[in-house]
Amino acid sequence: MPDRPTPATTQLADDTEYTGLDLSDLVLDAPVSGGREWRERRFVDCTLYDADLRGLVTERCTFDDCRFRGTDLGDSAHRGSAFRSCTIERTTLSGATFTGCSLLGSTVLDSRLRPLVLSDCDLTLSALGGVDLRQTDLSGLRLREANLVGADLREADLRGADLGGARLQGTRLEGADLRGARLDPEALRAARLTGATVDLETALAFAAAHGLRIG
Repeated sequence: MPDRPTPATTQLADDTEYTGLDLSDLVLDAPVSGGREWRERRFVDCTLYDADLRGLVTERCTFDDCRFRGTDLGDSAHRGSAFRSCTIERTTLSGATFTGCSLLGSTVLDSRLRPLVLSDCDLTLSALGGVDLRQTDLSGLRLREANLVGADLREADLRGADLGGARLQGTRLEGADLRGARLDPEALRAARLTGATVDLETALAFAAAHGLRIG
C-alpha cells in the first residue's frame, strides 16, 4: 500500500478534494500550502497537527472528520466554511472570525478561543464543554443539543440563540444576555444564571422550572 500523501509531495489547490492527507507541521507561507487564501477546498479525514495556519482565509471550504491539535489558526477568517465532526484540541483560535460557518458535531478541547467572532454560525451538536467564551457575542447562533457543560459564558451575548436541547450543567451564564434565547426547562435548572438578563417568557419558564406558582 502506498504511503499517504504529505505536504512534501502534494501541492494544495483550490476547488480540490483531499482525503486522508497528513498536513501536520504545514506552514501556511510554504509554497505547498497553495497560498494564504483557500477557496472551495475539501478535506476529509485529514490531520493538521501543529500546523501553522495563522492568518489563513477560507471561503466555502469543508473539513469533515479532520483533526486539529496544536494548530495555530489565530487571526484566521472563514466565510461559508464547514468544520464538521472535527476534533479541535489545544488549538489557537484567538482573533479568528467565522461568518456563515458550520461546526456541526465538532469537539473543541483545551483551546484558546478569545477573542473570537462567530456570526450566523451553526454549532449544533458541538462539544464545547469547559470552553472559555466570556463576553463573547454568540447572538443568533444555533447551539441545539450542544454540550456546554462547565463552559464559561459569563457576560456573553446570547440574544436570540437557539439552545434547545443543549446540555448546560454547571454552565456559567452569570451576567449573560439571554433575551430571545431558546432554553429548555432542564437547562434553566442546570445553568448558573445569577445576574443574567432574560425576557418575560424566559423568566416565567425559569420560575416554573424551579417549582414556583405564578398567579
